[in-house]
Amino acid sequence: MASDKKTIRIYTEPAGGWGALRATGEALALQGVAVSGARTLLRMNQPEGFDCPGCAWPDPKHTSSFEFCENGAKAVAWEATDKRCTPDFLAAHSVSELAAWDDYDLEMAGRLTHPMRYDAVTDRYVPIGWDEAFALIGAHLNALESPNEADFYTSGRASNEAAFLYQLFVREFGTNNFPDCSNMCHEATSVGLPQSIGVGKGTVLLEDFEHADAIFIFGQNPGTNSPRMMSDLHAASRRGASIVSFNPFRERALERFAAPQNPIEMATFSSTPISTCLYQVKVGGDAAVLKGMMKALLDMDDDAVAHDRPRILDTEFIAGHTLGFEALEADLRATSWESIAAHSGLAQADIESAASLYAAAKNAILVYGMGITQHHCGTANVQQVANLALMRGNVGRPGAGVCPVRGHSNVQGNRTVGITEKPSAALIDGIERAFGFRPGAEHGRDVVATIEAMLKGESKVFIGLGGNFAAAVPDWPRVQAAMRGLALTVHIATKFNRSHLVHGKDALILPCLGRTEIDVQANGPQSITVEDSMSMVHASAGRNPPASPELRSEPAIVAGIARATLGARTRVPWEHMVADYDRIREAIEIVFPAFQAYNARIRVPGGFYLGSTARDRIWATSTGKANFLVFQGLDEDPAHGDPDALWLTTMRSHDQYNTTLYSHSDRYRSVFGQRDVVFVNAGELRRREMQEGERVDLVALSRDGVERVVRGLMLVEYALPDGCCGAYYPEANPLVPLYAYDPQSRTPSYKGVPVKIRRAAAAQQGSRHGVL
Repeated sequence: MASDKKTIRIYTEPAGGWGALRATGEALALQGVAVSGARTLLRMNQPEGFDCPGCAWPDPKHTSSFEFCENGAKAVAWEATDKRCTPDFLAAHSVSELAAWDDYDLEMAGRLTHPMRYDAVTDRYVPIGWDEAFALIGAHLNALESPNEADFYTSGRASNEAAFLYQLFVREFGTNNFPDCSNMCHEATSVGLPQSIGVGKGTVLLEDFEHADAIFIFGQNPGTNSPRMMSDLHAASRRGASIVSFNPFRERALERFAAPQNPIEMATFSSTPISTCLYQVKVGGDAAVLKGMMKALLDMDDDAVAHDRPRILDTEFIAGHTLGFEALEADLRATSWESIAAHSGLAQADIESAASLYAAAKNAILVYGMGITQHHCGTANVQQVANLALMRGNVGRPGAGVCPVRGHSNVQGNRTVGITEKPSAALIDGIERAFGFRPGAEHGRDVVATIEAMLKGESKVFIGLGGNFAAAVPDWPRVQAAMRGLALTVHIATKFNRSHLVHGKDALILPCLGRTEIDVQANGPQSITVEDSMSMVHASAGRNPPASPELRSEPAIVAGIARATLGARTRVPWEHMVADYDRIREAIEIVFPAFQAYNARIRVPGGFYLGSTARDRIWATSTGKANFLVFQGLDEDPAHGDPDALWLTTMRSHDQYNTTLYSHSDRYRSVFGQRDVVFVNAGELRRREMQEGERVDLVALSRDGVERVVRGLMLVEYALPDGCCGAYYPEANPLVPLYAYDPQSRTPSYKGVPVKIRRAAAAQQGSRHGVL
């Protein structure tokens, strides 16, 4: 079991630097791959190598000799581990016993080696043959009264090839139920940006960071969530670009960074300041900041006109390329600075200062993360970022644009190749063109709708292509109880996790190859492809021997399920395509013309750019223009009306990727050996007559009568804005009500939860994990 020493110890080092190198070495040693893992890292993000299984930040043409980060190295170590979760291990531990284990300890069981089926008599997972497993899935699916009684989840880890086959199988089966991880993170981008600029992706390329005069970062912690981004911020800072950050936490990477690739910084233990200005905005205050910056631009433009100076607004761009500016202007002028300051937690002068830096920049990039999207008004938040860009024409020119930072390494690619519950006419037409059958056009279930169907008993089968659904979802005590009533749960996975313990009446775990491993099919070794956050598509080929000879690739597993389910009625040559992934890509090219010459282009180092209409100033919106869209009011989340409440934001620790825990520590926030903590500032502690180190319960202010509480958390004093607190995801997810989501994108409000703090009962004082 994990043995981290629990302590709060001030960590003074910069992000990156020797601390990152030490952590990388410790991770490799912990997984028993100190030597082989180091060799594996040298193949990551390289031509003829494999793509990082971690974040989706792009690489500089996949030509660097040393292009990986600390958390990418941990992701590789966890996949390339010498630890194995074998049938013998699962025979030695019942599911009930494993359910009491910590999530970290479950991961440390290692790589899954055999397909396994849950046996209710022994309360254990037992081995099952692949053909038998496929037949069992087919029998369950074909026994449903309707295909819509099944839900098919996708993690962002899946390759383009696996995701394309998955959606193809499910649509031929007869449903569009595609809950996916994007529903829980950047769906607000996928919904909001098309309304604003006509495309649901960013408009910048990596080289734009080399030409930006200013970079604005909203609700994004790059040092933990996309650490390779730090190389670009580091370079931008050193050449004199302004970097302005808005975040409730003063994240270490937003303060200073030591590049491990920089020999001078490493030799002198020095670092580079990152943020020119770092503003600690209130939780839920980003819309107020954005509206404040836009209001300040209007004021500066008024002054420029009055004194016959060059305009601050790009009036030529606004007149020629946009609609709706007059309504936005009226709303901004009617919004008071007093309200903006109150909602943002920032002084008017600070917001005006940030706006001045924006106005002075010829080219500016606006970066945002889930601190923008995971709110009740997440879609509208995204559109305010777009508004700010449009006011100065910062879309469609070098060194400028909107940059949503996606999470998992191929979450964007999954959506591009068809993982969506809302199939477009073009997708339906493309599938008919390629395979001769026409899928249904009705919208299927997203994550929220899938959970609602589970709670109502309308969902019977759940199949997960990767991920850790039962831990990642909001309101998971209720969700997990509902999942245990399903007829069948299936998880395609590399390692054991919490979702495998939240099983249906029948349950399967199907072990798959990882990104680092050699994939050999009938026609020889294969490569897969992925799409990064900037729409670059490139090949990835593992070089490590598989963790077990029983492993199958994700495309092969999907094809096996499809063949067993659809039988002779299928119109898809599953075995033919899986024998050679070039054939899958040829089919993708037919369905999606943007992938023209797919196989030829991925054989060029660095791959190819899928393109963006907005980058070319072609506005694929309903109006044919880029649209300014008004945010009504300033509240990102519904008012709770309790003066003693705090706004909770959930976040990852530095030693974490999504739901995967690399340790119980979070060194950049000075927390070691523990995750059962809640961060609150000194003033809020004084107001409650509480002290750091006390154990407390967090209670959500729910409006549906359901008690939502996380117990036994330790108070940690931290420099946060008043009225705010923070706790770790996914442990704090029980506090996020299922009803708390953005009505446009249906993204859960993980970053804006009203809670109250109460002292824990004496019996809970000092508990390690609390009771969830």
